[in-house]
Amino acid sequence: MERVNRNRLRNLINQFSAFGATPGNGVSRLSLSRADIKARNHFREICEDAGLSVKVDDMGNMYGILPGLKELPPIAMGSHLDSVVRGGRFDGTLGVIAGLEVVQTIRDRNMELNHPVMVINFTNEEGARFDPAMMSSGVLSGKFAKEVMLRSVDTEGISFGEALKQSGFEGGKENRLKEAVAFLELHIEQGPVLDSYGEDIAVVEGVMGMVCYEISIKGESNHAGTTPITMRKDAMFAAANVIVQLQKELKKLPEDLVYTIGRINAYPNIHTVIPNDVTFTIEARHTDSDVIRAVEEIIEQLPEEIEQCTFKHEKLWERSTVDFDSVIVDAVDEAVGELGYKTRRMYSGAGHDAQFIASYIPSAMIFVPSMKGYSHREDEYTSYEECAKGADVLLNTLLKLDRKKSDDKDRETSVISKSTHSIK
Repeated sequence: MERVNRNRLRNLINQFSAFGATPGNGVSRLSLSRADIKARNHFREICEDAGLSVKVDDMGNMYGILPGLKELPPIAMGSHLDSVVRGGRFDGTLGVIAGLEVVQTIRDRNMELNHPVMVINFTNEEGARFDPAMMSSGVLSGKFAKEVMLRSVDTEGISFGEALKQSGFEGGKENRLKEAVAFLELHIEQGPVLDSYGEDIAVVEGVMGMVCYEISIKGESNHAGTTPITMRKDAMFAAANVIVQLQKELKKLPEDLVYTIGRINAYPNIHTVIPNDVTFTIEARHTDSDVIRAVEEIIEQLPEEIEQCTFKHEKLWERSTVDFDSVIVDAVDEAVGELGYKTRRMYSGAGHDAQFIASYIPSAMIFVPSMKGYSHREDEYTSYEECAKGADVLLNTLLKLDRKKSDDKDRETSVISKSTHSIK
């Protein structure tokens, strides 16, 4: 089994960590910001120094391409270099860096692959500057309309289209990722499972489905000191009761269901005034669509009036569970086993570019541990050795797929040739 260069991978992680570095050892590298542009230029330099050609498409997605021996579709791998504000050094970036390390290892050892190898940096995966998240992989896969995405604006009123033009990374539509025999994304878990169980690698089978609702409760404002409790229409007390009721009912569903009330707003938000309007979101994630539907039924069966306040719910968005390609997943699993790393299979609760790319290219993901499950924060951490183990799996999976897919292609060509000969 092959292993990557540990020291070089460590140096790459530290090099990219300098772009948008924060005092807390994290990064703030919003998409197409100055820090992101510096990281992109460094990505290009590393690719070109390693003998890769670099292409950029009309969404700013970058592709470093190492030629193969045959004219075959590439094996692609990658992730994203942008971050959230005061995010971690590993989220997304590790998948791009590991891809760079894999191609450099291939060149160091004079490995000859039949397929071209492609390392991708997707634009605006986080959606921290421009809504939505996974914007560019969403455009590639037809989930989002490019024209709509170009109009998305940041907090300063700058549109994605304007930022893309100013960045110098607006390429041609003809450079988009259109086909590949496989797409592999290495990523930190962003959760506590691997770290808690002392495991090295998760073989990711897919991405959980989810649903998100906004719940609005309308009451009546009045003076907080003069209005008797029995005469109030307090939207906050009503919301608190709804939240307790939701939790009670959701606990009856399978225990691997995860649900979160992540945003709550109260109006007029003054300590001397009874709230007349409280809105909050509740999202739930699970692999089974029936469980997600059960969550929706619980929300939709809540009464229209609670504590003399009116209740309204609205579904904001939903996504179905994405199952990754079983052949690619099994190749990852085989590579992990042969390397002797401790592993488990799991579904991702977070969204990733791979879930969109999987709609038209066979895909899978590889997770490495996140210390204490921390992510989207400056103290996010995965050890250099854990990162290297993930890169080892990425490298060996790629080599397996190159052999398997080229053998499959040869058999297919042989069958077609024999069939043509028999017709003659």
